[in-house]
Amino acid sequence: MKKNLKIYLASPRGFCAGVKRAIEIVEKSLNKYGKPVYVRHEIVHNKQVVEDLKKKGAIFVEELSDIKDNTRPVIFSAHGVPKSVPKEAEQKKLAYVDATCPLVSKVHRESEQLYKRGYDIILIGHNNHPEVIGTMGQLPTGSIKLVETINDAATLNAKDFSKPVAFITQTTLSVDDTAEIIKSLKKKFPNIKEPVKEDICYATTNRQLAVKEIAPKCDIFFVIGSRNSSNSVRLVEVAKKAGCKNSMLMYFEKEIPKDDLRNSETIGISSGASAPEELVQNLLTEVKKDREVTIEQVVVAEEKVIFKLPKQLS
Repeated sequence: MKKNLKIYLASPRGFCAGVKRAIEIVEKSLNKYGKPVYVRHEIVHNKQVVEDLKKKGAIFVEELSDIKDNTRPVIFSAHGVPKSVPKEAEQKKLAYVDATCPLVSKVHRESEQLYKRGYDIILIGHNNHPEVIGTMGQLPTGSIKLVETINDAATLNAKDFSKPVAFITQTTLSVDDTAEIIKSLKKKFPNIKEPVKEDICYATTNRQLAVKEIAPKCDIFFVIGSRNSSNSVRLVEVAKKAGCKNSMLMYFEKEIPKDDLRNSETIGISSGASAPEELVQNLLTEVKKDREVTIEQVVVAEEKVIFKLPKQLS
């Protein structure tokens, strides 16, 4: 007889509005322009999404210089690009479609306005993440100072800042860790200007809230998502911090830890904002082979956000 297993399923989970829009942009571009279309960088950080789009006729490149046929359009990924990229596309006479998430574009505009108004800008984010590269690339080199950790914030010297200070953040950070860093910055710069509406996006916040609610009740917590997906990796950290030490990222090639599962009575499942729902369903199917399963959906928010497509595709 199969042993009982309680599964807490986080909601919201999986695709956010920015990811849905980015994938739709690639599919609509293939319909409109035919095959192939080029995509600069993974459109979203999920291997399965990328593989599916490759089958449909998308060719993924890291730089515009990797494009073999300049008569074909190129799509910029949801993470956003530095200003130099559209400039380079124009020089090469490449037609491009920008799939930058509107919430990332909001941070780009914020940085430009702060710069124009004479602020020294601090960006809280992860070095070398494409979103951070894109945001820092909105302004001349050296205009934005990157802070990754609370230690980075602590080592900042107020004397090095000649102008009023403002901060912006990457959209996919841990809400709690970022709050700690902001607290540290406010101590050092009492008059620091913060975003009018916070930069961490609604989807990141909601997914972390759901994980926080569930993790303390679980023997294991699974987050489905790719290893290079910032928001998915953060969900694992959030689950561990919230009380489920045995929390792990279930990426493309990772095997289900059968031994751990055998000894568990409760598990939690969520997925990063770029992970397709079918991956969640596949995991549930696998688990059901060995266990008698009861599923409880834990809903912390309803997401009704929809982003419009770029003019050339709508």
